[in-house]
Amino acid sequence: MRNLTFKHCFGRSTSKWCAFLLTLSLTTVWNRATAAPPQTAPPQLKNLLTQVDAAANQHNVKAVMQFYSAQFTHTDGLTRQNMENALTQLWQRYPQLKYQTQLQSWKNDGQAIVAETITNITGTQPQDPRNLTLNATIKSQQRYENGKIVRQEILSERSQLSAGAKPPTVNMNLPQQVKAGQQYNFDAIVQEPLGDDYLVGAAIEEPIQADKYFNPTPVELELLPAGGLFKVGRAPAKADNRWISAVLVRGDGMTLITQRLQVIGGGSQKPGAKSQ
Repeated sequence: MRNLTFKHCFGRSTSKWCAFLLTLSLTTVWNRATAAPPQTAPPQLKNLLTQVDAAANQHNVKAVMQFYSAQFTHTDGLTRQNMENALTQLWQRYPQLKYQTQLQSWKNDGQAIVAETITNITGTQPQDPRNLTLNATIKSQQRYENGKIVRQEILSERSQLSAGAKPPTVNMNLPQQVKAGQQYNFDAIVQEPLGDDYLVGAAIEEPIQADKYFNPTPVELELLPAGGLFKVGRAPAKADNRWISAVLVRGDGMTLITQRLQVIGGGSQKPGAKSQ
């Protein structure tokens, strides 16, 4: 079987945006020893989180964006304007997405409030000839100044997009964090017996950059001799973030999983990935 070019725009771009949008997060010096539990958070912080979730669940882009500062910045290079444009496009295409944010901890930083949250995003979208189901979980930090979000950073993210009558159940094993230059294992294993089905798939590693949100990468699918993907990767030589994705397709369904890999510290080896 020849390779297939998988221009899977709804999967690649949607999973990335859902792993970012409406995740209330920030880049700041985070001292966990001084972080307070969520039950002690000031009412204005709790109310703000509730209001953002409500606006998101109504898919009210203008209402959501009023909580973001005009000077908003994001460590992935995104801006307030392209975030607003992407939200509009996303909700036009997927009108059933639901958001639920839970406060994990918070602290005062001068006049600002710093908070750590977990956001769950779910939704099912009928689309002939197959339904799409999304589940995403994002852990993040956020910084509020004068009731506005001024800066964002995603700490961890994992999203899964499934399509078809029987999308494969996939167990994906990937560390959340590795050191620069470190070797790591990446497995994505289909749980159901394949029987007479063919299984095709691909593993993708991408640097996390603003333009990658808007330009889905075509994927070359290959016939897999075993029931999944089994890879060995090498982290970049410098601290960075990567999207690691597994795409697995069988006759009656498809599963796409994307997870953020944090690369910390220093190292001297160059990045690269190879199959086991």
